[in-house]
Amino acid sequence: MLIDRASGILLHLTSLPGAFGAGDFGTDAYKFVDWLVSAGQTRWQVLPLGEIGPGNSPFMSGSAFAGNILLIDLAELASHGWLVHEDLTPHPKFCADRANFMLMRPFRMERLHRAAESFFTSCPDKMHRAYDEFCAAESEWLEDYALFMTISERESWREWSHWPKEIKYRDPQKLYHLKKNCVGEIGFWKFCQWCFARQWSRLKRYANERGICIIGDMPIFVAYQSADVWSHQELFELDGNGRPSVVAGVPPDYFSETGQLWGNPLYRWDVHKETGYAWWVARLRQALRQADLVRVDHFRGFAAYWEIPADAPNAISGKWESGPGEKLFEAFEQKFPHLPIIAEDLGLITPDVLELRDKFKLPGMRILQFAFGDGVGNPFLPHNYVTNTIAYTGTHDNDTSIGWWSTVPDHEKTFARQYLGIDNDGEKIGWAMMHALSKSVANTVIFPMQDVLGLSGEHRMNYPGHPIGNWEWRFSWDMVKPEHAEALVEMSVEYGRKG
Repeated sequence: MLIDRASGILLHLTSLPGAFGAGDFGTDAYKFVDWLVSAGQTRWQVLPLGEIGPGNSPFMSGSAFAGNILLIDLAELASHGWLVHEDLTPHPKFCADRANFMLMRPFRMERLHRAAESFFTSCPDKMHRAYDEFCAAESEWLEDYALFMTISERESWREWSHWPKEIKYRDPQKLYHLKKNCVGEIGFWKFCQWCFARQWSRLKRYANERGICIIGDMPIFVAYQSADVWSHQELFELDGNGRPSVVAGVPPDYFSETGQLWGNPLYRWDVHKETGYAWWVARLRQALRQADLVRVDHFRGFAAYWEIPADAPNAISGKWESGPGEKLFEAFEQKFPHLPIIAEDLGLITPDVLELRDKFKLPGMRILQFAFGDGVGNPFLPHNYVTNTIAYTGTHDNDTSIGWWSTVPDHEKTFARQYLGIDNDGEKIGWAMMHALSKSVANTVIFPMQDVLGLSGEHRMNYPGHPIGNWEWRFSWDMVKPEHAEALVEMSVEYGRKG
């Protein structure tokens, strides 16, 4: 349950400034923490920190436990002597306003390989001891992850169901020989995870020491091409060939007339129950190492989920199936008594979803962009909020507030003007919405950085249902004016949200 009144900013790390094609754990991340403090904010919400998948999505991860190694600060590696000055020369085609993953990924991976080689060939020291301790502490997931990535690279990144049969079905003798013969490759992936973990831990500690709480994000599903599905095939709905028999998605909704076909494999919840939900408990434990509070994406899928035939062209032909419900959250509660979880309770929400959320006193979400289409009873209108709520102008899946205003129907605009007390000036809509949220009873309010900066729809982060062009937006420091921080401080003080 959320208790303190707080205010914060939604900004993923890749959207930060930085010299190497996208934001990362480098100096600009620390500068952003300092800016949050100067702006009177006490919450920083990020997107999932795991490995990115198809379309560069952080919600289609190749591991539920591993971090996105493209976030590693290369300059920090150079400070240990693992990279040289020339390695830190940016690619000439990197740009400040978009993350070009096609350029950034090979650039960073090449330097990570160089850093790993330097590390493993250097004389043993305290850093080597720290690496060994990390590998031992994280072996439960790290061993399978590093082996999975090694095999994937050797198999030219084709899906694991097409791997040789002995590897596909994890023949112990074959895996033993692979581990013995691929020590260097396996070591590389472990080294990268160690670098990710210690750099993020340092950044999070810096934020926490300055009063900034990190809000993380845990996708409900993992990608089919993931270490988790390959190493725990019994936990997923797979056919005799190791392929998904049914996949995840959502029915037609606000974002898409044909629904959303995500394609993630679904869980065999009966098997998870037999284990006491051990994999899920371990997953949440890892998420809570990385964040102080975790938004659980697609919360409604724990009450009931949309099951789609694996060969379906879209999500229309799916059907509802029962999820694990309260049994899973009882298992969580035994390990994490206060359940620092935010329930992403958006979409087609039925009474059983609300009952599950409220039984465990989990805060839900309210999106102000959804508020103006159905009259004064709309639950997304601020006067209908309850205190145990986290409220947003929009999320990473929404347009910016200015972009939303440019496309919203006239009747919604009329209502919004009346409700928010604004004139026809669309440039002011974002701040009017932020004020409306700030003075509401919702204990936590979060503003996308794009709305703080007053940016148009060209700067949105993700467009659900659109396969390309997502997750690329970045800001630059010259966009950030003193008046932005001053206005946030004033608003936070006025509505009792300043830390």
